[in-house]
Amino acid sequence: MYVSGSVRDGVLHLALAGDWRARDVPAIEAELAGLSWQGLASIELDPSGLGALDLSGAWLLHDFGQRAARSGAVVSYPGGIPEPVRLVDRTLQDAAGAGAGAAATAGEGTLAGRVSALGQTVVDRLRGGRRALEFVGESTLRFLAAVVLPRRWRPISVARHVYDTGITAIPIVALIAFLISVIIAYMGAQQLQKFGADIFVVDLVTVGVLREMGVLLTAIIVAGRSGSAFAAEIGAMQLNEEVDALKAIGVVPNEVLVLPRVLGLVVALPLLTVIANGVGLAGGALLCSFLLDMPLVQYIQRMQEAIGPWTFWVGIIKAPVFALLIAAAGTYCGMQVRGSSRELGRLTTVAVVMAIFLVILADALFAVLFMEIGI
Repeated sequence: MYVSGSVRDGVLHLALAGDWRARDVPAIEAELAGLSWQGLASIELDPSGLGALDLSGAWLLHDFGQRAARSGAVVSYPGGIPEPVRLVDRTLQDAAGAGAGAAATAGEGTLAGRVSALGQTVVDRLRGGRRALEFVGESTLRFLAAVVLPRRWRPISVARHVYDTGITAIPIVALIAFLISVIIAYMGAQQLQKFGADIFVVDLVTVGVLREMGVLLTAIIVAGRSGSAFAAEIGAMQLNEEVDALKAIGVVPNEVLVLPRVLGLVVALPLLTVIANGVGLAGGALLCSFLLDMPLVQYIQRMQEAIGPWTFWVGIIKAPVFALLIAAAGTYCGMQVRGSSRELGRLTTVAVVMAIFLVILADALFAVLFMEIGI
């Protein structure tokens, strides 16, 4: 006996019993087929007497509920819906949602489909902006809380990220700075030699490297190197449910995963900028010596004349801001990873593109600001 029922106050009460497994399906179907609920508006199922319930039994219960609903009766579980039945319901709902999405995709060629796609894109962008604001707000609050309680700084983690993002990046940053300064000096010399203004190559290299190229190129290299690493590390933790595990044990992910990376990069990028500036000036001196036969003493004297009170500090001021933008883009994209490794790859790419875009945008805004205040 798998089902026993009674009618009270116009409600059919069904008590479920025994094991509802695949091997019992024929007997269970026979008992369910013998039930009659004509004229009844409600059916209550009591699963408390069930032994074992597999997906075959859960499917029978779901199908029974559908047949009852088509006849006008409402099926309910006063003691709660069994988890296998809930799983079947969720699976069918997801399948229906996927079918609706496919239908919407098929209708994109029509005017209504295009308008719907445009509206969906706008809604997605607004939701993304809201998530970004929530991320920035929560990270800011965690930073302020760490200021009040210094034990939250996690210095060991910050030191590790300074090493990963700063010390290990010195060779590539130095190489790129050297090559770019040589290119700038060479191009400047080719043009200025026509006017006998070779000496101004030093001004071009000095001002260009210290104010713009040193910090900008360093930030772009770090964005591609460390921004992508932040997104990939945190995204992999999301896929492995490590972030959920941190939440389960009472640890705030932003405090453990975001702040140490941001602080480490804010410390490392200005130091990398100083190294890039030094190597860039050395590259300019080397090219001036070989191409223009300019003595090193003359190069240094002209370099000192070209450097103004703010020439060096303009680049250094930009570095922490660029570091903050790069770290925020990388960690934010990493925290948004859901579902699959394909999403991880996509958001890692988005993190790099977003970081480089924000760095260039911030550099343009700095240029306007410094022009307005006369620096």
